[in-house]
Amino acid sequence: MQKLTAVGPLIDLRSDTVTRPTPSMFDRMASAELGDDGRGDDPTVKELERVAAALLGKEAALFLPSGTMSNHVAILSHSFSRGEVIGEASSHIFRSEMGGLSLLAGLYPRPIPGRAGAMDLEELDAWLRPPGLTSHALGTAVVCMETTHSVGGAVLSLDHMRDVCTRSWQAGVPVHLDGARLFNAAIGLGVPASAIAAFADSATFCLSKGLSAPVGSVLAGSCSFIERARGFRKMLGGNLRQAGLLAACGLVALEESIERLADDHLNARRLADGLHRIDPHLVSPADVATNMVVVNVGRSAAGAEQWIRVLSDYGVLTTPASTDRLRLVVHRHVDVASIDRVLNVFAEIYLTRPATLFAV
Repeated sequence: MQKLTAVGPLIDLRSDTVTRPTPSMFDRMASAELGDDGRGDDPTVKELERVAAALLGKEAALFLPSGTMSNHVAILSHSFSRGEVIGEASSHIFRSEMGGLSLLAGLYPRPIPGRAGAMDLEELDAWLRPPGLTSHALGTAVVCMETTHSVGGAVLSLDHMRDVCTRSWQAGVPVHLDGARLFNAAIGLGVPASAIAAFADSATFCLSKGLSAPVGSVLAGSCSFIERARGFRKMLGGNLRQAGLLAACGLVALEESIERLADDHLNARRLADGLHRIDPHLVSPADVATNMVVVNVGRSAAGAEQWIRVLSDYGVLTTPASTDRLRLVVHRHVDVASIDRVLNVFAEIYLTRPATLFAV
């Protein structure tokens, strides 16, 4: 086997946020019709919002700069009183959004344990309360779900989403879906995105992950909800002016990039199968549902951070999923040849590193 250290261009598996705009996006930007979106005057933004709402089966939509802002705006728009926000404990809203629930919305996070991003329904039953305050407890302001899961790419089943929604709606509690990678979830389930978004009062998806737009997220819901959301977007500094330049890329993303996500799923499975052949303890291919592969390096003497440094020496960039797991995210800049090179890198590490460092 050819030694691979420092050979070839970088293969960036840190996230699908590293994707770059397509040539079609640059072309559409050059011809985009523009206006002041802060005043509701940008026709390209309006078209993006119309298309996005239709894709999700909602009445209206709102273009925002980021997924984190979309989630914050959604929760603020749902929360008419102080209360708790319920969600799966490892979800992005709880883990990676800088405590915005408490700092910005004055809401209390109520993480619910789960598996592969799916909340334990018995725990949900134990904590779910009607909105409002009692003499001894906070009510539930919002219930949040996430699909796909941002750590492992797991997809919530429609049955699970239905169970969560039924419980929440019976209690009078709105449901928000963090669907940053919603179209990956739709492809994974073989259903349209609207079939997933139907189990939420509001849903967001990101344009700048696997869809390759440079910036942006879309929040969808009822007309009255989106009208409230516009006010909270302004409050958080999210109003943009000639945003049609960005919305033009978003339109191209929705037209050209959704079906292509299936290629990422196939390449992720190819990566998982190859790693499993190197060492069955590294990956369970059955756990790979979309475009992410979580690699268990717990049997080695090195933790995730040391693996990340070693892999970077070979030109492969990754991130930790935990202290003993790596997250590898496949996207349109990672083709079959890139996958095979990553597999060769792992194979070489296993062959050449001291057994005391990488025990097998």
